[in-house]
Amino acid sequence: MNILTTRSYKGETDWCAIANLIDACEAVDRLGEEVSASELKLILDCPKLDKARDVQLWEDGNYRLIGLALLDMPDSTDEIEACLWFYVHPNVRDEGLEKDIIKWGEKRLAEVGKQGNLSTKLRTYSREDKTDLMRILEKQGFEVDRYFLTMARSLAEPIPAPEFPADFALTHVSGEKDIQPWVEMFNQSFIDHWNHHDLTAETVRYWMQDENYQPELDLIAVSGDSLRDSFASRKFAAFCDCQIKQQKNSNSSTKDGWIELLGTRRDYRKMGLGKAMLLAGLHKLKAAGANTAKLSVDADSLTGATKLYKSVGFRPLETWIEWAKTV
Repeated sequence: MNILTTRSYKGETDWCAIANLIDACEAVDRLGEEVSASELKLILDCPKLDKARDVQLWEDGNYRLIGLALLDMPDSTDEIEACLWFYVHPNVRDEGLEKDIIKWGEKRLAEVGKQGNLSTKLRTYSREDKTDLMRILEKQGFEVDRYFLTMARSLAEPIPAPEFPADFALTHVSGEKDIQPWVEMFNQSFIDHWNHHDLTAETVRYWMQDENYQPELDLIAVSGDSLRDSFASRKFAAFCDCQIKQQKNSNSSTKDGWIELLGTRRDYRKMGLGKAMLLAGLHKLKAAGANTAKLSVDADSLTGATKLYKSVGFRPLETWIEWAKTV
């Protein structure tokens, strides 16, 4: 394989080539919307991302983009666990580029770890049926660390009405004033989950710039006693962030609705809020024109999330593997 250039990401001028690469991969891999082009762009353009050093592009002798990789590194003070996202054009797979991309990711992560005197771990994902990629990851020293399920439910089937506990109200995020209490609720909801990293208001504010973001689908449950109090004393108890995604290469009337985030604050659990928020999200997605609802869940979660999803009609669609390697 003749690679002419390895270079960093240049921003908007690279997006036509990146979109073409993703389309070529999706045509072969049936990637669905686990990470859509718009979501990848949101990651690539994030102000916190070091575009010069944490994104790499590989081009062939005709200046055609054949490989793309980025390292997503959450802030941490003890160990850096970076996720390596990468795409390789189907025409050049199994010719060594995957190995080059992994080596690039390891080298960059090692540099960051050395600078902060921190231990480092590299993570990446593969779908369970992608045996060729799994074989490459195993050869490069990765080990299976976790399993995740993509689950789906038809929205044509009846959806039970959500039943909220007394003195709780359903509303949605309403701009800047809700960002900080939402972040506090999120972190308190997921602090005891596997591989949790605290979110910041800056990150959530940036997420809201996503072209798929609709505030009316970013649902929150507010405790009733705070409804009678002033705005400043409101208590966000649970959340269900939903998105509508247009299906690629299919009838324009086909839309997938995604339950992107669902959680309940620690001190409001065991009250039925999670199920109520999930059902409310399904109703909102259906009203917004979605035909199917999808979500991703940790198959090994101790919260009972998979059981909850199955109880309202979700069924496993795909299995994804998270791989890890100490660098």
